[in-house]
Amino acid sequence: MTKPPHDADARRSVEPVICYPTDSLPQPDMDLYHAARESMQQIDQVIVPPREAQTFQVPAGHFFRITSIEGPQVGDLNLWSATDLNERFYSGKTRALHGTHLTTGDRMWSCFPHLRPMATITHDTLDWYGIDAFGSSVHDVIGTRCDPYTNNLLSDRQYHHCCHSNLTRAIAHHIGLPLTEAETHVHDVLNVFMCTGFTRDTGQYFMKASPVRSGDYLEFFAEIDLIGALSACPGGDCSAEHSSDTSPCYPLEITVFQSKGNVLNSWRPPVKNNYDKSHGSE
Repeated sequence: MTKPPHDADARRSVEPVICYPTDSLPQPDMDLYHAARESMQQIDQVIVPPREAQTFQVPAGHFFRITSIEGPQVGDLNLWSATDLNERFYSGKTRALHGTHLTTGDRMWSCFPHLRPMATITHDTLDWYGIDAFGSSVHDVIGTRCDPYTNNLLSDRQYHHCCHSNLTRAIAHHIGLPLTEAETHVHDVLNVFMCTGFTRDTGQYFMKASPVRSGDYLEFFAEIDLIGALSACPGGDCSAEHSSDTSPCYPLEITVFQSKGNVLNSWRPPVKNNYDKSHGSE
């Protein structure tokens, strides 16, 4: 290790600065969403089997809910614009704006050049968890998704029920593309119900048993027309490993709701980002 300079302590003690202050970030109208929730009725339901993934669609202005229905289970969520698969969830920018873990009032933002809200979290039954003594919390946007490539790199084996592969099969079936082409649309996820953090000594990404129990749910308001894909992670509650045929795994339920009143009559989907895309060219 390099010998510390004479001013090492002074350099370490410099106060941090938030990269993206969000004082001017457009805020969701949570009062409006809560009012719309009061009259919502279920219009669709999808069950995601253990170690598999399923797709679903949600029209703009509707709600969708991911529920643990039989036992503690983590899910990996991808979102796309229903009219353009190139507009998809951007976990990195969502993390930069809202932090490492999401909860009520936070939004899932789409990728460049669109950069607009895709969905807003309207209810989280695990919001009580907060940040624990290990520095971990739930619903993270720091893990990429378990995948067969990293699995092969570390274990030299072929495993096909990683969330990446599950999501690839699901979206391939939904849009009728070959697996190789569909795979290019799979992207970094919102790890629903997953409890994660970074170790303080080595800075490594860690997971621990999810606090989710049957009946817990994470609920969203669809800001635009959405296609979603959800994988029931092969790690179950991710208390031991996340690419496994031995971990106890359970199904997840996706329900779609429509608000039946006129509360949302004045609501409009967010427009795409207004940057002129000139990138400084003359």
